[in-house]
Amino acid sequence: MALTLDLVPSSTWYDNLRSRLRPSEWDRLRKATYAAAGNKCEVCGGNGRRHPVECHERWTYDEDARVQRLVGLVALCPACHEVKHFGRAQSVGRGAPALAHLMRVNRWTEDQALDHIEDSFRVWQRRSAIEWTLDLSWLDTAAAEHPVRRPHR
Repeated sequence: MALTLDLVPSSTWYDNLRSRLRPSEWDRLRKATYAAAGNKCEVCGGNGRRHPVECHERWTYDEDARVQRLVGLVALCPACHEVKHFGRAQSVGRGAPALAHLMRVNRWTEDQALDHIEDSFRVWQRRSAIEWTLDLSWLDTAAAEHPVRRPHR
């Protein structure tokens, strides 16, 4: 699996699965995600020092219908997770290590990585202008294996 940026539109920052679930429900889902991945990063196979893996929400975007749909969770090492949220990495002074990790994992040149980053930010800017409806119906599938109460919003 290639490592790509996954920039969440600014119009949906802080409105996500984790913020909508009870802490115990989020813990159950993230721990199941880690276990399913063998507690290894699903992109690079690595681990972090402080946290071996972190849970990342995977979304698709239907710009015509203005629907941001949760399609699953993935276990990522902290370095791959930082690349997914590259804008945040830059804002906290971690852009250079995130860029280096992106290049290393994908075996990209700096120009290839910078082209991908530029394209990703172009998509992010367009999507950030949209007011999204979150579709969390994936939880119905997840609940079959890991009981989760639907969030109320």
